[in-house]
Amino acid sequence: MLKIRQLRRRKGWIGFRLTWRGAPLAMAAVTAATQPRATYTLLKMPSNLSSFGLPETLRCGLGIRRAATNAATAEEAASKICQFLYDELVTSEGERACALIRCYKTHPFGQLKPADREFARVSMGGGTTPTPSMRCLTLLATVGDEQKWNDRRRSKGHRAIPLPAPEIVEKAPMIAQLIKQFGLEISAVVRPSADVIKDLEGKTYGVFHVPEAAGSPYIPAQDEFVLKYNIRSVVGCGGSLRGELFALILFARVHITPESADRFRTLALDLKSALFTFDENRVFAGVT
Repeated sequence: MLKIRQLRRRKGWIGFRLTWRGAPLAMAAVTAATQPRATYTLLKMPSNLSSFGLPETLRCGLGIRRAATNAATAEEAASKICQFLYDELVTSEGERACALIRCYKTHPFGQLKPADREFARVSMGGGTTPTPSMRCLTLLATVGDEQKWNDRRRSKGHRAIPLPAPEIVEKAPMIAQLIKQFGLEISAVVRPSADVIKDLEGKTYGVFHVPEAAGSPYIPAQDEFVLKYNIRSVVGCGGSLRGELFALILFARVHITPESADRFRTLALDLKSALFTFDENRVFAGVT
């Protein structure tokens, strides 16, 4: 049951707490009834990722949609969404819960920006020539503790990851597991046909969850990333957007339970709604 409880009245203001089944959802300050018209001011309540329930899901879903408002491109929208979640999600002690948050989208090689195409081409080595239709898992946005993690163009290994064939994708454990946990076939992501695209759009939204990041074969860079930055759990959500895969991945310093991870299935729909307005001509910001 949704309840509104009056907290206190002071100097012409009345405080309220909005709760759902006993859990705080939001707080607001309202001008006293003696004023001609009440004014509402929403007060910030960060979301605890350690106990991510329905109130946190609702707050984050609304925040995702609001963050993307007025964005000119999908890249700008994704950057604002990652920044919102980076600031919003906290530990039980009130510290930032995530060391790194990233948003990815598959994109045809031939439609990438020139610098991204060159990155993907070099990543493939000299033995294979990329085709215009070859999918690349492209880093759309990144926000994190290190300064270099706040610009997708500074990524040394994830800016545009070539996906030339299913057997190649299988050699990248995190990407392969992400696709599988989303309930998708790797072949459908690598070579999406018209029939496959239609089928993908009808699928539910998936969740990628690694409850224990340390020692997991699905999370690379164990020493220089997982252990160094105390990454305990990884959670991601996403699905299909006009036949292309989109994914939001959070590397957290707190343990995320399966029940909390499943809440991100709802956030995947909010993310898709935020990115859906951008066609393929409005994906990337800038000219490079």
